[in-house]
Amino acid sequence: MSLDLDVKKLEQEAVKTSLGLVHEFKEFISRGNVIDLAVGVIIGGAFGQITTSLVKDVVMPPIGYFTSGLDFSSIKYVLQPAVIGPDAKVLKPEVAIGYGIFFNTLINFLIVSFVIFWVVKSVNILKRHEAEKPADPPVPSPQEKLLIEIRDLLAREK
Repeated sequence: MSLDLDVKKLEQEAVKTSLGLVHEFKEFISRGNVIDLAVGVIIGGAFGQITTSLVKDVVMPPIGYFTSGLDFSSIKYVLQPAVIGPDAKVLKPEVAIGYGIFFNTLINFLIVSFVIFWVVKSVNILKRHEAEKPADPPVPSPQEKLLIEIRDLLAREK
């Protein structure tokens, strides 16, 4: 009988704990920071695709042109060439260090860093201009408004 009571108590505590965890998770997710982070990650992924295209399709072709058509993504140092059988099947794949791909990735990183730098710099300039704006003059109190009206009336009578 006491074993049945202990099992029921454990079940009740487990239900309470799981409901507590669900509640905590809801609070955590509903915080603004988590949502902002999720949006930032999604935008960052899209931005990564844009910069990859910029490097691959815009920056690297002129560099390849000036280096006599050299394609950086295919530059590599072959440690062991591929072994090809008589039936043209690859028996052992090539072992190579693809430093051209690393060069493309490095350029991609530099472009992303440069763009982020300019975005942050622009935001800082905007913040600085907002801080430099003079504050609006304080709104006169009701007494001051009344005194201004009296002054204006006296000035009209003269």
